Amino acid sequence: MWVMVLGDMLIFGGYFVIFMIYRAMTPEAFLEAQQHLDVTIGVVNTVVLLTSSWFVALSVPAVRQGRHEHGIRLVYAAGACGVLFMTLKFYEWYTKITGGQTNSEMFYSFYYVLTGVHLLHVLIGLVVLGVVVRELRNPSRRRVSMVESGAVYWHMVDLLWVVIFALLYVMR
Repeated sequence: MWVMVLGDMLIFGGYFVIFMIYRAMTPEAFLEAQQHLDVTIGVVNTVVLLTSSWFVALSVPAVRQGRHEHGIRLVYAAGACGVLFMTLKFYEWYTKITGGQTNSEMFYSFYYVLTGVHLLHVLIGLVVLGVVVRELRNPSRRRVSMVESGAVYWHMVDLLWVVIFALLYVMR
């Protein structure tokens, strides 16, 4: 899991560097396009994902202490936050696309690629959380290491979002 997480971080790091290079080349155009993003949705999505990370973090000691049902509920709560994040992101995309902010502008090309690849990682993370729940439901397959690995992946997804949020919504 750590190799996968580090590989993803390296790939996203490349995306971030390329974004910063293009942003430095045409700062006015990026700032103008950035003004159309809904910072409130970005903040809400950030809180939703950080809350999901909190649920996953709480699930690890619960499972270590043998409180598997509680751990399962926490993983479900994290997954629900992931679904809420995706719903909000699709709503945001819909409003942007219907508002004319398409990938014809360089900023929005980066916006859709960064948030789209991240959204794919959220979806993969939901599958990972599903596997964690499946493992915890079967007493003969319960492994703390599985919960820990799922938590590592989910935290990486959240960390990537925090950087994406900062680059796209906050940095002026």
